[in-house]
Amino acid sequence: MTTQTPHRRPGELVFALLIVVFSVAAFWQSYGISGFSGKTEPGVFPMLASGVMVFSGIAILVSAARQPGPAAQSPGFFAEVLTPRHIILTGLVLGYVLLMPVLGFIAASAVFLFCSFQFLWRKNPLLTLALTAGTLLLIWFIFREVFQVVLPRGTLFAGFL
Repeated sequence: MTTQTPHRRPGELVFALLIVVFSVAAFWQSYGISGFSGKTEPGVFPMLASGVMVFSGIAILVSAARQPGPAAQSPGFFAEVLTPRHIILTGLVLGYVLLMPVLGFIAASAVFLFCSFQFLWRKNPLLTLALTAGTLLLIWFIFREVFQVVLPRGTLFAGFL
């Protein structure tokens, strides 16, 4: 019976460091809500949650730093973490964020969901369109009718809707 020493995966150390940085930023933002002024202030729960994130992130960072570097036969950062599929999906998310103020929530979400479903699922476009419409209808019903949230309209269709 052989036991292998676990190796750090490519990019794991950088990702753990980013978790710590994000957690500290979240803690700083939650501190800004009400500071340490009392146990029942509105910022207590966000500070507790982000404090747990900071400690967990540090534990993950220390654990990752203790492991030996990626194995020699490891496929590398770009082959394992930053694949073309991830790059394309990141581009779709970025496009969604940029189109939201212009097209509004419904139209931007429709474009994003259709492109994402079609790219990942690779089925009949009419089936993908039906899935997109059903998903959007469900999201619209939950947010607009149940939670009564006003969804962003966007500048392009502001006069029509």
